[in-house]
Amino acid sequence: MLMKTIIALLLVLFPSLAIAADLTGVPKIRQADLVQIGNTRIRLGGIDAPSVDQLCINNHSERWTCGVAARDELIKHVGDKSWTCHPRSIDRRGRQIARCEVDGEDIQKWLVANGWALAYARLSKDYEADEQAAREAKAGMWQGAFIAPWDWRVRNKKTTILGATKPPENASAVLLASASGPVAPSPDCTIKGNVNSAGECIYHTPTSRWYSQIKMRIAKGTRWFCSVEEAEAAGCRETRR
Repeated sequence: MLMKTIIALLLVLFPSLAIAADLTGVPKIRQADLVQIGNTRIRLGGIDAPSVDQLCINNHSERWTCGVAARDELIKHVGDKSWTCHPRSIDRRGRQIARCEVDGEDIQKWLVANGWALAYARLSKDYEADEQAAREAKAGMWQGAFIAPWDWRVRNKKTTILGATKPPENASAVLLASASGPVAPSPDCTIKGNVNSAGECIYHTPTSRWYSQIKMRIAKGTRWFCSVEEAEAAGCRETRR
């Protein structure tokens, strides 16, 4: 018992000690930059991809669930293959920050080069050239209008809108609304998540007792999920009532 306590204390004081060896396996892809191999949650380092509830505008000036699209494109590309991830550190949520590859292909590089993520230049310069190429090719999110994922998480009316096309007049309303608004981002994403008075994230499926009473408002910390697994991966638990 004493030894376990000492180990736990060391991991709190020196989180780098908890960095895992290389992780290998077919992952569950939660978001374009968040996957899980076995019981280990992995955040892809050096990039930032849209959350599944982030909205963009496509090249037809239509509301577009780009976060879902980014995740699904990654699933189509390598979702059924074995990944090898090389952990580098641990974030404040206990997730391994890692560089991942499939058959020698750098997954982060593929995501950025295809416009499904941005280079997170504040922490790494590795993928800046790939982002420039995606921008010039109008690939992925660059085809229309969007907000950088790190800005989207703290967005306001002054947030910069990126993309290849001139945003339509209602661009700010669409991009700032997010999939946490009153309308589900897609027919497959109908699980509601909200935060209770104790600060816990609770999810409600369409058959849950209080489902219809949960009002989806960004200011209230609500958001939509596409599956129970996705909700639980975000740290939410099922409602007990």
